[in-house]
Amino acid sequence: MPSHRIVRLLAPAVLLAVASTGVHAQGQPSKGEQALKYRKAVYQAIAWNFAPMSQMAQGKIPFDAKEFELRASRVAALAPMLSESYSADSSGVAGSKAKPEMWTNRTDFDAKMKDLVDRSAALAAVANRGDAAKSKQAFLDTAATCKACHDKYKAD
Repeated sequence: MPSHRIVRLLAPAVLLAVASTGVHAQGQPSKGEQALKYRKAVYQAIAWNFAPMSQMAQGKIPFDAKEFELRASRVAALAPMLSESYSADSSGVAGSKAKPEMWTNRTDFDAKMKDLVDRSAALAAVANRGDAAKSKQAFLDTAATCKACHDKYKAD
């Protein structure tokens, strides 16, 4: 078979492979987009576990020590995961609710994240003892830590 016939037969396959590789590469999320997706997932998991504790702390549902302890331990495990999701390459990614001030006041933001980690760990430790009043107070302290950061660094 002459070489020009081979080229004509293979050219469409090569072009298709090159084109699909380009489309595939363009369809991949950037590191920043991946960090934002991860961040949103961790926040969603925290919210999922925060909601029942909030209802118990507000007296909307009866206090269940075992359930409260489970939810508090999950939040304590999840909170440290947030820091890595605020990588510099996620600054300005579409869909982020982080205010620009978060990136320029990084030392303060990181201190607030550490407060969340510390308060979440304290919440889990208190919840482990099963005392309703102390567990509710530790939850309110943790929620206040979340609010302090959201008020300053989260866009509505």
